[in-house]
Amino acid sequence: MAIITISREMGSGGIPIVQQVAAELGYTLVDGDIIKDAAENYDLSQEALLQIDEKPPAFVENLDRQIELNMSRIQLIVLEQALQGNVLIYGRGGQDLLPDITSVLRVRVIAPFEERVERWAQREWIDPDLARSLVRKSDQQRAGFIKYYFDRNWTNPIEYDMVINTTKMSVEMATKLIIEAIKDPYLIEKDQTCKIKINDLIIQKKIQIARLDDERIKDIWFNIDVSNCHVTLSGHIYSESERQAVIDDTNTVEGVTGVTDNLKIINY
Repeated sequence: MAIITISREMGSGGIPIVQQVAAELGYTLVDGDIIKDAAENYDLSQEALLQIDEKPPAFVENLDRQIELNMSRIQLIVLEQALQGNVLIYGRGGQDLLPDITSVLRVRVIAPFEERVERWAQREWIDPDLARSLVRKSDQQRAGFIKYYFDRNWTNPIEYDMVINTTKMSVEMATKLIIEAIKDPYLIEKDQTCKIKINDLIIQKKIQIARLDDERIKDIWFNIDVSNCHVTLSGHIYSESERQAVIDDTNTVEGVTGVTDNLKIINY
């Protein structure tokens, strides 16, 4: 049940690498196109995707909860694709959505800033100054996206199993290295164990979506932990009716086998 996640910088050459790796391995490529195709089935509009996909939130008070809800729906799409196995997740914080899944190969594709600017200007037939602005903005947005949603430094190499600098490496060589790396026994975990962990993450994400979408729940920051399909709720809420709403929403999620309620009511 191999899974590859690839993080990339704009202009680093990540697109042809992921396409070739996915093609040679026969893996499903989970990218923006997959998410766009699935969006309607997850109550996601194309406008919402343009607003939030791989971007940090805008911190508009009346939109914060809706932004969190839509982001959770995108993450659910990625997780449900990952459950199928033999997938390559391109961006979207894929590696951060799959913590403690040892069968994930985490790859980052980089290149020096000015070289990326030159590549982007040539690729898009645009002025180098415009390309420089676009590449810088992309770097800032993606770094902010990872920092906000996963509290991680996007550029820290220790977060990846493999960092590929495409300055002197061809697409073919980068592809070969990734394909060889995914065969490493150290990355292999029993399929069933991997599926159980990802299924727990899917249940957790569905409960998060339910609480964000439920107007009866004012405080959305209590904790949701899932282990072998059993849910443990902890933290604080405001009222008994809110507690009941949380439990009701949890029990409606498919796959939940039981709920431990450790929620505490705190009246402010």
